[in-house]
Order: sequence, then C-alpha cells, then structure tokens
Amino acid sequence: MSVESEVTERSGNQCELCTSTEGLAVFPIPPVTTQTVGTSILTCSTCADQMNNPENVNANHWRCLNDSMWSEVDAVKVMAWRMLSRLKAEGWTQDLLDMMYLEDDVKKWAESEGDGDEDAVKIIHKDSNGVTLSAGDSVVLIKDLPVKGSSMIAKRGTAVRRISLDHENAEYIEGKVDGQQIVIITKYVKKT
Repeated sequence: MSVESEVTERSGNQCELCTSTEGLAVFPIPPVTTQTVGTSILTCSTCADQMNNPENVNANHWRCLNDSMWSEVDAVKVMAWRMLSRLKAEGWTQDLLDMMYLEDDVKKWAESEGDGDEDAVKIIHKDSNGVTLSAGDSVVLIKDLPVKGSSMIAKRGTAVRRISLDHENAEYIEGKVDGQQIVIITKYVKKT
C-alpha cells in the first residue's frame, strides 16, 4: 500500500488539521523530506498554503486545531503545535499550547524548525530578494562564487536543490553544487 493511500485511509479522506475534503495532498512534516506514513499528514490546499507561506496565515482558519491537536498521530500533533506556536500573538492559542502534551521526542521534532522560539532568538534565512528560505527549498545562484578550499567556481544560474539551513547564522545555507556540499551566503541566492 502506498504512503498516500495509507495516510488517506488513516485520515478518513479529510484534512487531518481542519477536516476539509477539498484539494487534499500528502504533506511531509519538515525537516523530513521523504514521505512516510509516520512523518506525513493529509492536508487540504488551504492548510498547506498557510503552513508553507506564513504571510498567508488566516488565524481564524486555525481554530480547528482545538480538535486536531488531540490526534493520536504524532505528525498531526507536531503540525498543530507548530501552527499554534506561530500564532502566539493571537492570545487564544496560548491556552491550547498550555493544554497540549507531547512526548519528549515528538516535542523535539516539533521544535526542530524553530516555531516555538521567541522571534528575537529565531534565525530567519532570507534570499537576495528578502524571501524566507526553508530547509529543502531550491535556490539559484545569482553570482559566480569561488568555493573556499578548492579551485571550483560555482557559476551564476546554478540550481541548488534541497538546501539546509545553518541554525546559528542567518546568512549561511548549505547545498550541493557539482556533487560537492558547500556553504553559500544567502545574499547570493534567489529562491525558485
């Protein structure tokens, strides 16, 4: 049985966050990039868009988390916790976060993307146009870049897929160019 069919069966063919039945798709919960039943949820297009694009978040849509946060599926609990953490400024979400219990390993997974961090502490990676970068994104180099410690030059226009973020410095990301893992400065990339 495929991951999609197992997740669809588990969810009853509805979004595991808001119960919508429109535009459903399997959504792997970051930092995981491979779809598995245990690390993916079934979401509607509205939830997926708002999870991927913080600027599109409609706080009232997420009142559904009052129910879905009690799911027995760890991946659903992780995403519910992350969205409630992103909406802390709304006030009503703090009560739900206070009620929510996550096992230590699930809590570590939920916190791995920095959603529970205070904004002053949270490191946000932005490309040359000010677009927020996330782990797993694809970027294009906008300048020829010499690679330190090698004679290689990463050429402008080179696509770098599935980047990883430096969790200590907002100016650095990592990715493979010509099979070599390199550190890239964010001001020299554009998200695709």
